[in-house]
Amino acid sequence: MKRFLTALFLMLPFSLIAAEVETEAPERFSALPIDSGHLANTAVGLVFVLALIIALAWFLRRFGGLTNAGKGVVTIVGGVSLGTRERAVLLQVGETRLLVGVSPGRVQTLHVLSKEDWATSIANNSQFEKQLDSVLKEKQS
Repeated sequence: MKRFLTALFLMLPFSLIAAEVETEAPERFSALPIDSGHLANTAVGLVFVLALIIALAWFLRRFGGLTNAGKGVVTIVGGVSLGTRERAVLLQVGETRLLVGVSPGRVQTLHVLSKEDWATSIANNSQFEKQLDSVLKEKQS
């Protein structure tokens, strides 16, 4: 009998706490967990994050991204698409420029230019531009 009374007195505080929790439960859930204010704040935050992602993507596309960020040995000077899956890419490796053909599953060297070769091609290109401008001016006159 002593044990029964002792156990009863030990459980009494737990039963009082449980009774208090039951009476507090309806008050705690009387307000909605998500109201229109929280929903509006979430929507505004989502729109802000999406706008930031779009702005960063536009900025990286507009200003070239990180293509020339590294100071590596190989630099891509330029490239042109030759078809749906083929490209010609001009690479610079030290003092040498390589024209490479790139296609799915294959990369092939098309031409090798030393520094002297591409310096003279730049000079010839500027002469060509001058000749083209003079011909166009003559035709306009």
